[in-house]
Amino acid sequence: MSRPLVVKVTCGADDAERCNQAFTVAAAAAASGAQVSLWLTGEAAWFGVPGRAEAFDLPLATPLHQLMAAVLTSGTITVCSQCAARRQIGEADLRQGVTIAGAAVFTEQVLGEGVQALVY
Repeated sequence: MSRPLVVKVTCGADDAERCNQAFTVAAAAAASGAQVSLWLTGEAAWFGVPGRAEAFDLPLATPLHQLMAAVLTSGTITVCSQCAARRQIGEADLRQGVTIAGAAVFTEQVLGEGVQALVY
């Protein structure tokens, strides 16, 4: 049985390869049956808004919106509450299946029994 995985992505198109790597790892873990929680922070918060993941382009990479869909089949995607507020992103602005939560929820997740946390 695999451990729960929390992936925090802190960048967006400004660091496309690192950003894509975070989404790829989260989607691969979800596909392998792991319980995955993907956190969108900093510039990655924009990917919680419809159309933003679709606009992201990195040659030879699986499109972000497909990776997000893979994560959502069995996991969760959360936008950092402070990051959302700084960008004036509200719950009504989010794509289906994405939520907003703060540091208390993130901390609870990463301190869970057997959890592996990765930050990109």
